Amino acid sequence: MLCRRSILLHFNTSMFFKSCNCNSSIATRVGFAIIFSLNSILAWIMKTQMVIELIQKWSYDYIKMECANDKCYGVLAVHRICFALTLFHTILSLSLVGVKDTRDKRAAIQNGWWGPKVLLWIILVTVTFFIPNPFFIFWGNYIALIGAAVFILLGLVLLVDFAHTWSETCLENWENSDTSSNLWQWILIGSTAIMYIFTITLTGLLFAYFAGSGCTLNRFFIGFNLALSIVITIMCVHPTVQEYNPRSGLAQSGMVAAYCTYLVISAVSNHTHESNQACNPLRNSESTARRTAAVLGAVFTFLAIAYSTTRAATQSRALIRKGKRGGAVQLPDDGFDGNAELGVVNKQPSKTDSPRYQALLAAVEAGAIPASALQEEEDDEDEDETDGETHDDERSGTRYNYSWFHVIFAIAAMYVAMLLNDWNVVSEISDNADPNNIYIGRSEVAMWMRVVSSWICMLLYIWSLLAPVFLPDRFGDI
Repeated sequence: MLCRRSILLHFNTSMFFKSCNCNSSIATRVGFAIIFSLNSILAWIMKTQMVIELIQKWSYDYIKMECANDKCYGVLAVHRICFALTLFHTILSLSLVGVKDTRDKRAAIQNGWWGPKVLLWIILVTVTFFIPNPFFIFWGNYIALIGAAVFILLGLVLLVDFAHTWSETCLENWENSDTSSNLWQWILIGSTAIMYIFTITLTGLLFAYFAGSGCTLNRFFIGFNLALSIVITIMCVHPTVQEYNPRSGLAQSGMVAAYCTYLVISAVSNHTHESNQACNPLRNSESTARRTAAVLGAVFTFLAIAYSTTRAATQSRALIRKGKRGGAVQLPDDGFDGNAELGVVNKQPSKTDSPRYQALLAAVEAGAIPASALQEEEDDEDEDETDGETHDDERSGTRYNYSWFHVIFAIAAMYVAMLLNDWNVVSEISDNADPNNIYIGRSEVAMWMRVVSSWICMLLYIWSLLAPVFLPDRFGDI
């Protein structure tokens, strides 16, 4: 009985530490996405009044601070939770630098050992509550802000790429579908109409509530964004652009215009307007509009992460202009694409292409072993397929850059922290009576960052339209 208990204890311990070594890159990415979701939910819970009171009680004055409505605990707790996830992915990123093959022992860190990884994440979350407040004031005001800005810029590149990809996908399915079916035609038209309706509605709300008398800067932001939206709408259907890029259309411009309009409404809601509070009706209210903006931002975060990791797992076309829109890429006979130097695998070799099978085949042809050995090898392969062993889609190389994968998640955690805290700045107030006073307020830097981001997004899309015109040999059919 004692021996049996020892075996069970050893088995359970081994299962915890080794955990599941996922044979699918998709399963691995889903696993990390679940951790990211749980961390984001936990960070969001930190802003509830009940949790704020618990933090005050359990911290035993170690992280004591004073500010209006006791929201400081929740704001800095959000930064603590998201910092833990950033540190978690930074550690994994550094430990996986240079891994290009799943046969590398370090690849197990990415695809397996889920028990220790979850335990590490929990430990990091716990440890962050023992770090003094000044560190997170600096982290939230500078490091997290910069990381969030980088994530937005990365998201802009991916958004422009996705806008082109979405339109191309709809057009291809429409052209290849049965002539009696207009499903993809209506999907393309419907999604385009929704984007433009969204843009027009938000612009109308912006002019109605944020562009009153004395709100000159807001009027400029809103009007300039509307002008750029009209410009890209005209450009995408201009005959010259259509000649060099016939797949350009309103679907892409509508998507870009909708997102840039969202950035503008997010920016003007952060404008302090000390002299005219009527220019920002959301400033002193926890309204539905503000919660809606936070939800939209969270949705964009998850979609951007999902899309960026998916692109990294296929062709990385968002960062290198190859493939369909950058010229035809001929696939070698071995099934690998032209991005072999990136470790990207689009097609796994068949079992007859494996080195072991080829060696056995050569031995049979030389008469060294009987032909039945080949049949036994094929039977073993078929048995492995039945057992699910060949579900590994990374047998011949990693499908994405493991280290870069974690960098994306690290900066995304910073973005979530800034989003949940409404991009507020946190600072200490020098007060002889109480040195623990903390100030939380709006950030003009965050406002300008999002406005400039919307302009950069417009410029990126305009360049994607004009590049084939001015540089047809290099950017033909973008």
